[in-house]
Amino acid sequence: MNNKGAGRGMAGSNPIELVNQVPSVNQDILIRLINLQKSYNTPDGRFIALRDVNLQINKGEFISIVGKSGSGKTTLINLITGIDSPTAGEIYIHNIAVHLLKESEKATWRGNYIGVVFQFFQLLPTLTVLENVMLPMSFCNLYPGHEGFERAMYLLRLVHLEDQADKLPHLLSGGEQQKVAIARALANDPPIIATDEPTGNLDSRSAEDVMALFTDLVDQGKTVLMVTHDPELAQRAQRIIKLADGIIIAS
Repeated sequence: MNNKGAGRGMAGSNPIELVNQVPSVNQDILIRLINLQKSYNTPDGRFIALRDVNLQINKGEFISIVGKSGSGKTTLINLITGIDSPTAGEIYIHNIAVHLLKESEKATWRGNYIGVVFQFFQLLPTLTVLENVMLPMSFCNLYPGHEGFERAMYLLRLVHLEDQADKLPHLLSGGEQQKVAIARALANDPPIIATDEPTGNLDSRSAEDVMALFTDLVDQGKTVLMVTHDPELAQRAQRIIKLADGIIIAS
């Protein structure tokens, strides 16, 4: 997945990792969730979104997360990516105790370890395609100067959009914008790609292109987590995690 100059080592130089690293029970395990719970206070009372979730995900797995609306799929992804915090339980990713990170540390951690792909792309409309892909590198102070430009162009070639680099996002189709979002998620070479309904707004051909790209990333050693409501797409993953009422009922 690395282009020239992209083989930087994330582990060992990150102060977050040094403070919060814990021994791993198995070097193949990338994600460990222990007795994970998440609840929200609502006008109708306490709503439990996740209940005592225990889960292990290995390096290089392609995981689909399925379940009915309100089953806890998005909550689970948001906890793994650090977008939200658990009410109780523990989250270990790359041996880092994510549940112990301060809010000020989470953005830096996420920039190094997680690439997030949203259903609605969330590209910045005033930045070009190239600038959108380079943004995470600037935020984390990685790939300085021309090195960042070279890596961004490499990633756009990976998704076959190098000829669109100078365009604004609104000039691209939905499928092309999603591919740009995937290139942006890969900017800092994170080990994990987390996606929430990544094909929900795409036509069947664009969805197939995105799924093929995810498969290629897994073949190259990435771990891909995909929330989807589409049972056919879910079957493309190596393992399906099914949620109901905040509980894993099948894996």
